[in-house]
Amino acid sequence: MNDAAPAPTPAPAPRRARVRAPELTGKGGWINTGGKDLKLADFRGRVLILDFWTFCCINCLHVLDELRELEEKHRDTVVIIGVHSPKFVHEAEHAAVVDAVERYEVHHPVLDDPELATWKQYAVRAWPTLVVIDPEGYIVAQHAGEGHAHAIAKLVEELEAEHEAKGTLRRGDGPYVAPEPVATDLRFPGKALVLPSGNLLVSDTTRHQLVELAPDGESVVRRIGSGERGFGPDAFSEPQGLALLPDGSVVVADTVNHALRRFDPATGAVETVAGTGRQWWQGSPASGPALEVDLSSPWDVAWWQGKVWIAMAGVHQLWTWDPADGTVAVSAGTTSEGLHDGPALEAWLAQPSGLAAAGDRLWIADSENSALRYVEPAGEGAAGYAVRTAVGTGLFDFGHRDGDAAQALLQHPLGVTALPDGSVAVCDTYNHALRRFDPATGQVSTLATDLREPSDAVLAGEDIVVVESARHRLTRLRLPEEAVRVDAVAHRTQRAATEVAPGTLRLDVVFQAPTGQKLDTRYGPSTRLLVSSTPPELLVGGEGTGTDLFRELALNPEVTEGVLHVSAMAASCDDDPANEYPACHVHQQDWGVPVTVTADGATRLPLVLAGMDA
Repeated sequence: MNDAAPAPTPAPAPRRARVRAPELTGKGGWINTGGKDLKLADFRGRVLILDFWTFCCINCLHVLDELRELEEKHRDTVVIIGVHSPKFVHEAEHAAVVDAVERYEVHHPVLDDPELATWKQYAVRAWPTLVVIDPEGYIVAQHAGEGHAHAIAKLVEELEAEHEAKGTLRRGDGPYVAPEPVATDLRFPGKALVLPSGNLLVSDTTRHQLVELAPDGESVVRRIGSGERGFGPDAFSEPQGLALLPDGSVVVADTVNHALRRFDPATGAVETVAGTGRQWWQGSPASGPALEVDLSSPWDVAWWQGKVWIAMAGVHQLWTWDPADGTVAVSAGTTSEGLHDGPALEAWLAQPSGLAAAGDRLWIADSENSALRYVEPAGEGAAGYAVRTAVGTGLFDFGHRDGDAAQALLQHPLGVTALPDGSVAVCDTYNHALRRFDPATGQVSTLATDLREPSDAVLAGEDIVVVESARHRLTRLRLPEEAVRVDAVAHRTQRAATEVAPGTLRLDVVFQAPTGQKLDTRYGPSTRLLVSSTPPELLVGGEGTGTDLFRELALNPEVTEGVLHVSAMAASCDDDPANEYPACHVHQQDWGVPVTVTADGATRLPLVLAGMDA
């Protein structure tokens, strides 16, 4: 006789909103499909995840890495489609998107949407955004920002079970077709360094190696690293920045490993000196023993003021590593993305990606701001450091314009180099140019054009050696005495502004915890909302930090346009009272929402962090 209690009836699948997914359209066509054009109907029977991304965006690159495990585990039921939706003019060039797909090892089809047609159809407001479509072609969830991989994995399992039972799930190979490999000594190199021997050390980013070249910049002396993505003593993951230390060793920004490594050119040994291999999240320690503190996409490094300064692109900050005591600490930036000068720990940066030390200044290529900035001691009577802007106005203005620095324009620069005369060379990456800023005159000029995505430059005698990342080579130039004349071009981001009504604007950040999880309130509020604006005068009420994911904003009737900066975070944990140590996850996203104030504009601004806006 069986005395066991009857098995509980399985809980019914959660009811979901049924919104039909719009068709996928993009004038750039498809990449990674072997030349085939795809339609939504081609994915019927599969779980489809749309990843709206743009290749300048560090958060988008984080999401690409978050999705790799999901993509592999559910290869026969899930199709991921990248929808490339450009911010910068250069990102609308099809060849640049093709390059980026290879550079970042995107192993799924990508729709090139240069005019943001599909972005608009899906009402996307932020990079990155993930949209989940069920096997019958209905949108079931939307997630903005990072940290959603676990929630999407849970949703995928639910959809697999639900549609397996309904008979609407179709298993099989996906539509991805790998491109033909190309043989070159370097593949999308990132940064370079002149070693004391006169040889050049280059971060061969896409091949996950360092490469030592002879002084000619072409002959390979040796390769450091296995060439396979990893975090062992013989492996890197998309390394970028390099800096020579006083002891002759080289510190390496091992970007996707979220770590600093030290390479000894004499012995070839590689060791980890900072970072855990995990990505830093809000709420994690931001200082302490270097090997115990998480980092976030360190992109460049420089030796300045007795420490290694780190361009921490993933969190819009500068950190420092002190080799003497083995600690790291935040030294500039708040994690808010934007352009704001002042005391270093109050300043805003936007994906700093290049550093160069020059006397009492540390120059910064602040890429998402299309800006050249610098750190300097705060001055007489003040402690610490200050951040100043030399060229650039913020997140949404960019172009190629020389002349007075106050009106000059760059486009997503990744590298900066101090020149012997006290001026600064800027690798103006998306303008394919080498630019120059002279602090003595306040003038910006162009030194060279027709460089393909230059990402760094180093001095070699009277020459400057430029890393032409998208041409997979180093290019030696004689520093010209006279600049090249370039016709001025100015741009603004293609994103359409949201029309809002004057007066009170209700801001709602939509967040629905994944199935089986709840907001983590054990140690206080589990959500955070930070709101500010550019110009600051746009808001006369509602700015600042709070714990509710909604806010009543008061708009200034005298300001007709601007940008709302919204940063949201929510922490959710497994909803199991019996589990003393539930698994918890952080979901976060920053939005920069261009707005135009009009009489018939909206009175509510919904931003989806996770779930669906009712």
